[in-house]
Amino acid sequence: MYWSKALKITAITDKFTRARFFKLRGAIKVVIDHDVPEDLRMLDKFWKVRPFLDRILRGCLSLNRPDCASIDEQMIPFTGACPCRQYLPMKPNPVGIKNFVCATADGIVHDFELYQGTGSLIEKVEEPEGLSLGSLVIERLCQTLHRGTKVYCDRFFTTIKGAQRMMEKELYMTGTIMKNRLAEAKHKLPSDKAMKNAGRGTSSEVSAEDGKLCLVKWYDNKPVLLMSVVHGTQPEDTCQRWDKKVKQYVTVSRPSIVREYNIKMGGVDLMDRMISYYRMSTRTRKWTMRMVMHFTDLALPNSWLLYRKDHAICAGPKTRPIQFLQFRMEVAKILLAQHHGADADLSTQSEEEEDSNQGVKRHVTELPHVSVRRRANAHLPEMIGLKNAMRCRQLGCTGRTRVRCMTCKVFLCLQTERNCYSAFHT
Repeated sequence: MYWSKALKITAITDKFTRARFFKLRGAIKVVIDHDVPEDLRMLDKFWKVRPFLDRILRGCLSLNRPDCASIDEQMIPFTGACPCRQYLPMKPNPVGIKNFVCATADGIVHDFELYQGTGSLIEKVEEPEGLSLGSLVIERLCQTLHRGTKVYCDRFFTTIKGAQRMMEKELYMTGTIMKNRLAEAKHKLPSDKAMKNAGRGTSSEVSAEDGKLCLVKWYDNKPVLLMSVVHGTQPEDTCQRWDKKVKQYVTVSRPSIVREYNIKMGGVDLMDRMISYYRMSTRTRKWTMRMVMHFTDLALPNSWLLYRKDHAICAGPKTRPIQFLQFRMEVAKILLAQHHGADADLSTQSEEEEDSNQGVKRHVTELPHVSVRRRANAHLPEMIGLKNAMRCRQLGCTGRTRVRCMTCKVFLCLQTERNCYSAFHT
C-alpha cells in the first residue's frame, strides 16, 4: 500500500522501490552462519539473532537500577517452525517464543531472558538444586538488581523457598502464591467458606516463626493468597469493587499487601500493551525476522517511556510530551534520513533558483532533519550561479549567499566573517 498510486507514502517510496524493500527484507541476517562455531550453536538455540538481542539487552541494563521491579512472562507471537516454541501455562491458547521480563512499575524493561528450557537456566544460576522453574527465573533476573530491591511476581514464580533465598541476598519478594506451595501454613488460615460468610474485604494474616515472612488471605470475589517479606495487612485502606448483585460499585476493605501488589505488578503488562498498539505485524515464516521485529517493538516503547519520564523532569508540566505514534515516526524519519546522501537527483531541486529569475513565488525547501544536518562528512558546498543571491537559512542570519549544501539543498553563508555553513551543520 505504501507504493500504491492511491496511498503512496513519499517518505518511503523516494528511498527505495517496493521490489528492493522485499529483497532487502528477505536478505536480512544478524550473523554470518559460517562464523558461528558448532559448539556455540548447540549451547544457544537463538544464536542466529544473539548479537541483536545482546545489543537490546545492553541498552536495558545500562538504565538506572530500579528500587521496585516486577517479573512476568511475555509471549513473542509466532506460529511457524522455530527452535523453542512454547505454549504459555495457565492462559488460553497463546503460542510463540517465551520471554521472561523484569520491568519497573511504569513499564520500563530492565532485563529479560529468553526461555530455552530449564537446563539453560540451571547453568546461569548458582546452587540451582531443588528450585522450580519459576524460582530459577527469579534467581536469573534478580542477578542484575541491586540489594534492597523489592521484587513482585505472580503465582507461577512465587515459592517460600525462593523468597527465603532472595531474602539472603537482600532482595524482598512479594507475590500471589498457589495453595499447594504453602505446606502446613494453609491450615492456619481460615477456610474459603468461612471467609465467604464473613463477606468481601475479609482478610487474615499468619507469619513465620522468625517473623520475616507472612502469608495473607484476602476474600474479594474469591479468596486470594499472597506472600511477602515486606508487606502485611496493615495499614488497611478501602477500594471500589463492582458488585454483580446490586449492579454498582461498593466499598471494600483492602490489606496493604494487595494495594502494593496491584500498583507495582503491572509493569510487564503495560509493556505488552504498548507493543500491541503498533506491532510490526508483517507476515513472515522466519522466526529470526519475528524476533528482530519483536525486540525492536520492545525497544521503541522502552525509549518512549524513558523520554516521557525525562520530559516530566526537564520540561515541566506546561509542555506536553509527544505521543507514542509520533515518537515512532520520528525514529523512522531519522533512519530514512541517514541514507539521504549527496547522490540524490539534483534536477528535482532546481525550482528554487529557476523561480528566483522569473520573479514568481519561490518554492521553499524544507529544512532537513537534524540527524541529516549533523553528518558533516556528507555535506559539501556548491556555488550556484544565480542572478540574485538567496537568503541564508541559518537561524538568526539575514545575509544572502549563492553557496548551497549539496545534501540539505539549502543556501548558507560561507564567508570569512560569517560561517553559517559550519554553524548549521553542527
